[in-house]
Amino acid sequence: MTETVSPHTPAYGRVDLNNCDREPIHVPGAIQPHGVLLSIDPGTTATVMVSANVDQMLGIALEEAVGRPLADLLGAGATEAVLRHAELATAREPLTLLLPADRPGTLAGATVDVGVHRSGERLVVEVEPVERGRALPMSYRSARSAMGRLAAATTVDDLTAQLAREVSEITGFDRVMVYRFDQHWNGEVVAEERREDLNPFLGLHYPATDIPAQARRLYTVNWTRLIADIGYTPVPLHPVLDPGTGAPLDLSHSTLRSVSPIHVEYLTNMGVTASMSVSLIVDDELWGLVACHHYSGPHRPSQDARAAAEFLGQVTSQMVAERERSDQREAALAAQSTLAQMTARLSASSTAPLDGLVCDPDLLSLMEAGGVALCHDEQLHTAGDVPPDDVVRRIAQLLLRPTGDVVASDHLAVLDPALAAHSSVAAGALCIAAGPDSWLLWLRPELEQVVDWGGDPTNKLIAAQEGPEVRLSPRKSFEKWQQVVRGHSAPWEPWQADAATALQTHVNGLMLQRSREQIAVAESLQRSILREHLPEVDGVDVVARYLPASTFQLGGDWWDAVEVGGGRVAYVVGDVAGHGVSAVGAMTQIRSAMRAYLFAGDDPGTCLDRLDRLMSSMIDERVATALVAVVDPATRRVELVSAGHPLPLLFDGVAARDVPVTARPLLGFGEGHARAAEVVVPEGSTLLMFSDGLVERREVDLLAALGLLRAAGGTGPGTEGLEAWVDALVEAVPGEKDDDTTVVAIRFG
Repeated sequence: MTETVSPHTPAYGRVDLNNCDREPIHVPGAIQPHGVLLSIDPGTTATVMVSANVDQMLGIALEEAVGRPLADLLGAGATEAVLRHAELATAREPLTLLLPADRPGTLAGATVDVGVHRSGERLVVEVEPVERGRALPMSYRSARSAMGRLAAATTVDDLTAQLAREVSEITGFDRVMVYRFDQHWNGEVVAEERREDLNPFLGLHYPATDIPAQARRLYTVNWTRLIADIGYTPVPLHPVLDPGTGAPLDLSHSTLRSVSPIHVEYLTNMGVTASMSVSLIVDDELWGLVACHHYSGPHRPSQDARAAAEFLGQVTSQMVAERERSDQREAALAAQSTLAQMTARLSASSTAPLDGLVCDPDLLSLMEAGGVALCHDEQLHTAGDVPPDDVVRRIAQLLLRPTGDVVASDHLAVLDPALAAHSSVAAGALCIAAGPDSWLLWLRPELEQVVDWGGDPTNKLIAAQEGPEVRLSPRKSFEKWQQVVRGHSAPWEPWQADAATALQTHVNGLMLQRSREQIAVAESLQRSILREHLPEVDGVDVVARYLPASTFQLGGDWWDAVEVGGGRVAYVVGDVAGHGVSAVGAMTQIRSAMRAYLFAGDDPGTCLDRLDRLMSSMIDERVATALVAVVDPATRRVELVSAGHPLPLLFDGVAARDVPVTARPLLGFGEGHARAAEVVVPEGSTLLMFSDGLVERREVDLLAALGLLRAAGGTGPGTEGLEAWVDALVEAVPGEKDDDTTVVAIRFG
């Protein structure tokens, strides 16, 4: 190795702020000295690598320890317990053992905590003496009490504040902070519990450079990280490289892993003598950290205390996710209500849809925007506060995507520095488009913020500008540093993108009904509706297919999938009578209305009845069929409701059979009442929903076509997989397709 290595990380070269964002901190080649690490070959139980303190702790000379059976180091009884523990699903939980007393070493006769985890081909065993801290082990009663106190918090702020109190009580650190990341990975201290004599950090921000990307990745892999003594002397692994792989040992899951010297220096500059962190992970992404600091010397909470803190962090992560989803859902429901009022006004108005949209009083409030611009056929219509037309077109040009997806930015000046001059009215924008000359753009002004940083966040940049003679090291100043942040708008929320898509769909539907738009526009609309990905749901596999008729490019077939709460998903297949622009326009409105009804929480039968009343009030008196299946993957219960639609088929592993569904009349007559049928389907079975285009051919009898479909489906998907099985069904009935074909296949288990 040509580079000079650090004693903290003998497996790689020295680092500074120029390369710390590329530092391979998961393979340091060393551990902290309060425990001993043994890397063994699980097949032979012989040691492959050991930490250099094996002589001191286990009484076996370093040069003799490598290659010895694990039993020679820990004793036969402890080794048997470790290997048995490694086979369990809960192996990550520490194991408490008593080591033999008939040998030298500081751990002889000691009660130890043993951690076991896999690292590539190796089994890593970490041993540290039991630390009897001031905190009592978390019992079932205390855990339940702590969870009750956390659950009583009504807001995310209250929840994080309670978490800081709980972790402080369990671990005994001088300061416990809850640190939340923003979308740019800057962090803010949102809760704090501290010794009374310490300065408060609550409300301070810390730049993203304080925690590099690879460190954030490790936080999602290993929830807890402890530095018991910032001034520790690292213990190298021997050998540093695994003889079998020629690579350093991956210590991502290690509790003893030696940490980056940059991080040690950073904490030292803060006056910290011991540190611990617990990850907060929401939807598989790092949401924040519980950061624990000690200032009065080394501090090593017991494994029980660390495990309890990690458990509370996991519980809080779930609660944060639930509260944030609840807040998002409430906002989305409010937007749906506003959107429903807007679409009702647009549908009832004789004004051209685009003119009515720009003049609608709720268009700006729907997105909490200051201005809006709509472009169609190169004509620009605006409302509210907007920059000059050429600037509006430039913003749209930067955000437009060929796919027509919603694109949003809360900092337009990043895309084009010249836009900074217009941030007072257009610092952020959300754009949705049907084409390069047809788009809708909401604009937000800058949201000026005064941010209190825990030290100057530009330190690295300043040091770099001072020249090569200045060593790039972690910042030494953590004094409160105030900055006025300009040029950013309030961030856009995911539900706002959904509302924009729904609004565009409705408006495009109206335009298709009221004008002679080009067929290409309608085709683009149809593709944008039907290309959505199905939601991923544990317990079911779903494949959907839509094929236009051979003789028409546009039709009224549609499918959808809507999450309706309680882990259930509503799958819908519908068919609007007719073809061409008007059919697509009607289908767009019907699909949007059905989605809104389901999303609002109505049962599927009520949704179809409401859809029937809506269609009966349409000017063109169009009719449609629809089939709704509300699926509960956990119980395999399926609630089926039909409005004149072909019956679904169930392939249960033995044969294909009809699923009995009582159909209400076609949609559009304003008569009838839907009745639901509920079935419990066997595990491994596949429910097939389809439109009549799958089986109707001029030259083939309908019963014969259904027989061909059943025969092609056999007992259900086999080794060829669900996708290939559905593709075979689409081609099961020969002949030219005169109607659109829509298929949704749902496999359980």
